[in-house]
Amino acid sequence: MATEPVRIQPTFKFGDDFELNLRAYELRRAGQMVKLEPTPFELLLFLIEQRGNLVGRQQIVERIWGKGVFLDTDNSINGAIRKIRQVLDDDPENPCFIQTVTGKGYRFIAPAVESQETRGLQILELPPHQPAADVPATVSRTNFKHILVLSLFIVIIAGALALWIGPALSRSKGVAALPIRSIAVLPLDNLSGDPSQDYFADAMTDELITDLAKVGALRVTSRTTVTLYKHTSKSLPQIAHELNVDGIVEGSVVRSGQRVRITAQLIRASADQHVWAETYERDLGDALRLQSDVAQAITKQVRAQLTPELKEQFSGTRPVDPEAYDAYLKGRYYIYNQSFTDPVSLNQAKANFEEAIRKDPNFSPAYSGLAETYICLVLFGRGQITAADGFRSARNDVQRALELDPNNGEAYVALGELNWYADLDWNAAERSFIKAIALAPSYSCAHEDRAMLMALMGHRGEALTELEKVKQIDPGPDSVGVESAVYLQLRDWEHLREWSRERLASDPNNSEVHADIGIAYEGTGELPEAIAEYQKAIELSNGDPGAVASLAHAYAVIGQREEAEKLLRNIEEQAKSGKASPYLAATIYAGLGQKEKAIELIEKAYREKSLDVAWALKFDLRTDNLRTDPRFQNLLQRVSE
Repeated sequence: MATEPVRIQPTFKFGDDFELNLRAYELRRAGQMVKLEPTPFELLLFLIEQRGNLVGRQQIVERIWGKGVFLDTDNSINGAIRKIRQVLDDDPENPCFIQTVTGKGYRFIAPAVESQETRGLQILELPPHQPAADVPATVSRTNFKHILVLSLFIVIIAGALALWIGPALSRSKGVAALPIRSIAVLPLDNLSGDPSQDYFADAMTDELITDLAKVGALRVTSRTTVTLYKHTSKSLPQIAHELNVDGIVEGSVVRSGQRVRITAQLIRASADQHVWAETYERDLGDALRLQSDVAQAITKQVRAQLTPELKEQFSGTRPVDPEAYDAYLKGRYYIYNQSFTDPVSLNQAKANFEEAIRKDPNFSPAYSGLAETYICLVLFGRGQITAADGFRSARNDVQRALELDPNNGEAYVALGELNWYADLDWNAAERSFIKAIALAPSYSCAHEDRAMLMALMGHRGEALTELEKVKQIDPGPDSVGVESAVYLQLRDWEHLREWSRERLASDPNNSEVHADIGIAYEGTGELPEAIAEYQKAIELSNGDPGAVASLAHAYAVIGQREEAEKLLRNIEEQAKSGKASPYLAATIYAGLGQKEKAIELIEKAYREKSLDVAWALKFDLRTDNLRTDPRFQNLLQRVSE
């Protein structure tokens, strides 16, 4: 009787020194293991298997995630392709391994040799099967009986051991074999029977995430990403796979008058296994203690260690005025669950936080929420508040928040933003962000700000390390803009263009993405292509001043002075009414070769604490022809002190 051949996992060898070993599930280069996350690894394997053939994005989705995936798979594919190219040192413009077919998919274009992996295996070669007549006569019938009895005895013993050991392993499996080190808190269901209380359930979800983000032993998915799963029909294992987490917290909120009840359960996601469930009920004024109790219970279940300081924070939670807390939750809802870039939502959040402070003047989170709202109004309020007034109010609120609670991590993020944008003090900003991360290791906003700041300061390694943390905590669309900002600050035009093009595939009408692609083209000297992208950005943004200034500068550089000067007059008119910074006009004057006027306007923007100076002066290619001027160098030194 013929035996089935043993299937041995293949190894794919490609390039000069790459080896994809399926048995060990690792990628090696010149014999050294190269770190590649599971999703990029699976995608690389799929492309190699289909080498020479075009692989569509839908094929990739079905192979990697399965059909009907809820997550933004476009960004996930783009990110995986980017990571593969990084480890392979593959240039997307002149690829050796992975070719992008715009709008269609990808193709693995390098030769790959498939070999059977036998390293570390003992292979016993058996002779061909012989018929019974060929059995040597020296094997007697009696010896054959003895061998048969011994074999049956071994089989019986092995079966008994399996029956005894199997259930024990099954009972212990999960806790020991599948530790929970990362979790996602899905949006809590509003079971109040009143849709107007949706804000309350969403804000309570945010608060629980905020508490769990303080636990250093856990990686907690950000609020912006889990919001994508509100009312989802996805299975928990599917969600966990998409978010790359070990555990899922789900539950519900019921509010009746001044009473709040939270029911929560923890699921070990890979096996869809229930770990823990509990119901908590408190008065609204004691809701902070309720959230701390839930967070501590979850932490205990996943066996994560709490620092003495965090234990003290959780146990020392103070009561809050019920009306103040309700107003505070509404403020959080408007700034985080609506849009922190929408002036209408920001003003509503501002009113709610102010109401919370009136009701309870000693409630620290309301002050830090108000501070962040003022900063967002300066950044995105479209001239509704001056930078001087907004930053002054934000600083007062941050100081008060930290006086009331020195462990308020969100207040330190706001302080870091003030250090950066208002004080132009990068070192102080870094200290504030590091403090915020120390207080809440999974607080995505702090990692985002530090990633961009490190890039601005020229610390590429630290910037990319923080960027990876952002993508782990917040794998949703919010991390996309952060990555573009990091490459922009690093003046990495090739990566900026590659990443922006990938973003454009899923968001073709995003004016900021078109502007970024224009900058990338200009950075590599492709001015006609840059001009086309700037024009598209202006069209989609209804005349954004930054895009207008970029177009005018590009016109000036290629010698179309009349067009550049026409746009310059437009920017100068907007500057008179405070709708544009003097810095933007300076970049156009620099392009026209009028360096004295350009430096004069940059100095004016510096005195006015223009955000353009805080954000763009270090990397802005529009001012490259000014960088050798001692006055410009002095400005750079003042900004980065």
